[in-house]
Amino acid sequence: MVSLSTDILATLESQAIEVPSWAYGNSGTRFRVFGTPGTPRNPFEKVSDAAQVNKLTALAPTVALHIPWDLVDDFGALRQHAEDEGISLGTINSNTFQEESYKLGSLTHSDPAIRQKAIDHHFQCIDIMHATGVKDLKIWLADGTNYPGQGDIRARQDRLATSLQKIYERLGDNHRLLLEYKFFEPAFYHTDVPDWGTSYVHTIALGEKAKVVLDTGHHAPGTNIEFIVAQLLRLGKLGAFDFNSRFYGDDDLIVGEADPYQLFRIMYEVIRGGALDPAQEVAFVLDQCHNIEEKIPGQIRSVINVQEMTARALLVDRQALRAAQDNGDVLEANRIFTDAFYTDVRSELAAWRESRGLPADPIAAYRASGYQERINAERVGGSQASWGA
Repeated sequence: MVSLSTDILATLESQAIEVPSWAYGNSGTRFRVFGTPGTPRNPFEKVSDAAQVNKLTALAPTVALHIPWDLVDDFGALRQHAEDEGISLGTINSNTFQEESYKLGSLTHSDPAIRQKAIDHHFQCIDIMHATGVKDLKIWLADGTNYPGQGDIRARQDRLATSLQKIYERLGDNHRLLLEYKFFEPAFYHTDVPDWGTSYVHTIALGEKAKVVLDTGHHAPGTNIEFIVAQLLRLGKLGAFDFNSRFYGDDDLIVGEADPYQLFRIMYEVIRGGALDPAQEVAFVLDQCHNIEEKIPGQIRSVINVQEMTARALLVDRQALRAAQDNGDVLEANRIFTDAFYTDVRSELAAWRESRGLPADPIAAYRASGYQERINAERVGGSQASWGA
């Protein structure tokens, strides 16, 4: 069995992965959203469910909110509820993709009134950041076109830059604007923020408080995501990760399930770039909707997957790897790298969790806790939260 060093365990102990409030609601595909017993009916119940993940793993101390899905009358009360549950509120995610007026765009729309509506929504999100003490505003846009000639691509970029500037100017001194990208969906011809380069260009123009969000599922097949990680860290512009996984088009599978070696390679570049240091302020966030699997165990499995691949990546003998690289020894360099990936750290991590007063098997502990049975019985009546609500 491999022995994880004291330094590796100290690094893992400080690891934090934010979970998303929307992961605990009902979800599905564009064909159907599936309901389940015990689903939260409001943001307070979402926060309670998110707290179970941290309670059993000590890996998920914050929960991201999505506006307007998580609107409440009193955000101070929601903040206090999170603290009472042992966690904190995290990233505020804006939503300009579910209203009829945004059919042809939001921050890039040709109609100034619709652009202003979208900007005002982000102002509302910033107000919520002040009320909750949250630092990060994450923006993902569905803006784009379906057909060539439908819109003026360059003009849309100009309008986007102007809209983002207005939002940026409203940020508080300790706030950040995180701009996400996605190369397609829902637009079929072009997306207004389709890649890391576009996000980087806009965030550079905005200033130091603007960073790029990299979603591990938002790339074309074959894209070398770890190269993008390395480049953005080199440039000091990587603000956050959104962890998920996919086999084909969508991106809501549990992180690391489709390609664990890819997650390992990504985490190696995270380590190589120093991004696990909290001082670097790179936020690690899950962005998943669990369509058919159990919600809370799905989130537990996700954060444990990231922890496991981080541990493996920390096992890479970087000194030996550098020597092999400098000597041009291709096969030895690759062996050193892949040997770390193939090292099974699961039993060592389980024993380490137990030494910290955590369950060796967090999913088994959750199922034995009775929490799911309790919320199944208590959460009867009302409207269950779901994607889009």
